[in-house]
Amino acid sequence: MSDNTPRADANGIIRYGVAGGTGQGGQHMPFSRAVQADGWLYVSGQVPMRDGEIVEGNVTTQSHAAIRNLLDILAEAGYGVEHVVRCGVWLDDPRDFAAFNKVFKEYFGEHPPARACVESRLVIDAKVEVECVAYKRPRGS
Repeated sequence: MSDNTPRADANGIIRYGVAGGTGQGGQHMPFSRAVQADGWLYVSGQVPMRDGEIVEGNVTTQSHAAIRNLLDILAEAGYGVEHVVRCGVWLDDPRDFAAFNKVFKEYFGEHPPARACVESRLVIDAKVEVECVAYKRPRGS
């Protein structure tokens, strides 16, 4: 384990990205990118952001970026799409539902999780946000 690898606290909870999460304009975000407890991983909502800036483009481009951000966090914690049990999705424009579904299926088609999708105003210039809950049986269980 490297010095930067998150470690479990006294309750067995592991928090990923608590020290270095940055948002638009480089501001520090006051929450963990993900939290793991007893085999459950809760990944915070991911927008299409790279290097502190929203990725420009249509909902298809932004959906790929947001989902890749989500997958990067899953991988950091040792999880994959096969472990995702639920996703929450926010779309800025409900007319983007079909385009988002097409992208979502590219990543989750073999392992479709339960999902909710709502229309909501989002962070400036973001057309989509995606969060998830994943589960992987703890070792020795």
